Amino acid sequence: MHRSDTPRLGTLFSYDWDALGFARHGSTHVYDRAGFDLFSFPSNARIVGFDLNRFADQQAARGRRRGWSGVLSHHEQYGVLAAALVAERLQLPGTSPESVVAAQHKLHARRVLDKVAPEANLAYADLDAAYGGEVPDGLTYPAFVKPVKAAFSVLAKHVRNRDELRAHTRFGRRELWVIRRLVEPFERIARERMPGISTAHRMLLEEALPIGTPQFNLDGWVFNGQVNAMGVVDAIMYPGTQSFMRWEYPSRLSPTIQAQALDVAQRFLSAVGFTNGMFNMEFFYDTATRRLSVIEFNPRLASQFSDLYMRVHGIDPHEYSLALALGVDPSSLGRQPTTDGVAASFVYRSFTPEATPSAPSRAQVASFTRAFPDGLLFPFPKSGHALDRDFKWLGSHRYGIVHLSGRDDGELREKCARASAMLGWPVPYADQLNVLHAPRWPRQAALEP
Repeated sequence: MHRSDTPRLGTLFSYDWDALGFARHGSTHVYDRAGFDLFSFPSNARIVGFDLNRFADQQAARGRRRGWSGVLSHHEQYGVLAAALVAERLQLPGTSPESVVAAQHKLHARRVLDKVAPEANLAYADLDAAYGGEVPDGLTYPAFVKPVKAAFSVLAKHVRNRDELRAHTRFGRRELWVIRRLVEPFERIARERMPGISTAHRMLLEEALPIGTPQFNLDGWVFNGQVNAMGVVDAIMYPGTQSFMRWEYPSRLSPTIQAQALDVAQRFLSAVGFTNGMFNMEFFYDTATRRLSVIEFNPRLASQFSDLYMRVHGIDPHEYSLALALGVDPSSLGRQPTTDGVAASFVYRSFTPEATPSAPSRAQVASFTRAFPDGLLFPFPKSGHALDRDFKWLGSHRYGIVHLSGRDDGELREKCARASAMLGWPVPYADQLNVLHAPRWPRQAALEP
């Protein structure tokens, strides 16, 4: 039983890490869930005819009936914008739908960066062709191509010449059907709220930095327009690829560069009017040229990193997001004691269908749970068209993720090796994958909240 004064919130499109994150606070909050899982059938069949305004109207009506005190989502494709629309309808704490559109529309976001932080922007150009249309002449190569609106690095790729770009943008009827229905709900809101904005049914070309340029994630929150940093997570790639192998926290990036990233975030978020919520800024930092370059802004919590912060610093980003949704400053929240000094999200990938291991058996999962009671395991088995689409759109298949932590890097690595052996998966450290591993600089302290 929940007390009558327990806040009730709408949580939209909350799966995987969000389901776990919100469940940690189920004794102090009541949730009304809505939305569907884009990665499982038949749930994802609801993209057919999905309309964000209609969904927001339905949830706003539900929120009035049930007395919601807040509404939130960390779901990039639909949830964040839906939560902003519902909060606006119910006059609940949140940010404007326009600010979400401005951040999620990758071409518009580049134009904003041109004005407020040009030194941190990448050169870019709109690919003036509809999905599957002929590639124009006169483009500069190499280039990095990605959709104007997408998530999870879908269809993002380095292309060396016109032939590679053309091959990458050839889509079958099934693919075009999926792409258009994924983007159209956002497109309708963007046209309605920001007349004159470029269509999201396009691809974007960006300056191609060398593969292997170090990537990072700045996580933080905005309360009453004030931007705050939570920390920086390092991204480590499968060597020679643009595919993530693991994320590690705390960062090895110097506090000076972390502060520089925060300054860029403050300028951008202020310019788009993002006033309340969690944010994640992906960026490159080239140590040779000392250049910081924004990859993109996500107007939401990077939910996959939430428990990394908990394990190392005892702060819970999902608790922060709940506070923001209720109009409470997360700075007022406390910390839990911790013993671990480093944590990681390990990403298991195959780059050819033949190299994809089997999903772990029930016995293997049980062994993992016994050995690592605080570990997290997410298998993502796929087959058929879904598996084929992974290799076409992402260049690899992510078949599993494991979260672990340790007192130091050595203990973390040892735990990862044991867990991987239990699951029958290769260890996601470059030297154990028989590839070169670039040297890394000493680990730095995180930015404190």
